Amino acid sequence: MRVTMLVDNIAADAGMRAEHGLSLYIETAGHRILFDTGQSDAFLRNAEALDIDLATVDMAIISHGHYDHTRGLPHFFALNDHAPVYLQRRAFERHGASDGRNIGMEPALLESGRFIFTDDDLSLGEGLTLCTCNSKARPFDSNSNGLFMFHDGQPVQDDFEHEQYLCIDEGNRRVVISGCSHKGILNIMHWLHPDVLIGGFHFMGVELSESGKDILDRAAEELTTYKTDYYTGHCTGKKQFDWLKSRMGERLHYFAGGMTLEF
Repeated sequence: MRVTMLVDNIAADAGMRAEHGLSLYIETAGHRILFDTGQSDAFLRNAEALDIDLATVDMAIISHGHYDHTRGLPHFFALNDHAPVYLQRRAFERHGASDGRNIGMEPALLESGRFIFTDDDLSLGEGLTLCTCNSKARPFDSNSNGLFMFHDGQPVQDDFEHEQYLCIDEGNRRVVISGCSHKGILNIMHWLHPDVLIGGFHFMGVELSESGKDILDRAAEELTTYKTDYYTGHCTGKKQFDWLKSRMGERLHYFAGGMTLEF
């Protein structure tokens, strides 16, 4: 298995474009997968620089319905005319940020006819499973950071049921890919027990105050109870990553744009 970070908030070198977004290219034994598309064509430009041909992708997966993971889709559709795009059924609902911005998906994307809508767990075959874990209890608190959705026309705190995770079981290893872990990274670990976790932890809104440091310390303590290697970035926040790294050591790694992992 080979996983390349096509775009992240931070680029591994000057030749890579960076933006507030996430996109991954994944090669398994049987598939070439695009996971999320960032918010522009940066993922595509970086793929070209890395000699990755996204025209050969045979499936795409969208982790959740936010702009920084989905607004590169028109660029992907222009390049690749065949790969189905899997996303949770509620991903096209309206989503907003605490400052009132619309951070949802562009409704016009529905006209592409490329989407396969998912509900809860869906097997894609060959060790690939999409999981929402929506039916599972959330034993750990998660902070919406002011993100909202609409219910009966009124803004309410987002429940993130539009978020899904990709589980890859290959050999004796389970790799879980998460976009932003909005349902809580500790909940995801509790539910899925991966050997490797790749994705954002959504701690960027946690201030490095005494109370904020306590939140991060408790998260680091819980994460290190698992025999898991963590590769994170994007919405984790760089300052928050550095604090977690000081607690978790070699269990935690920053996965910047342009970097590749092989398992």
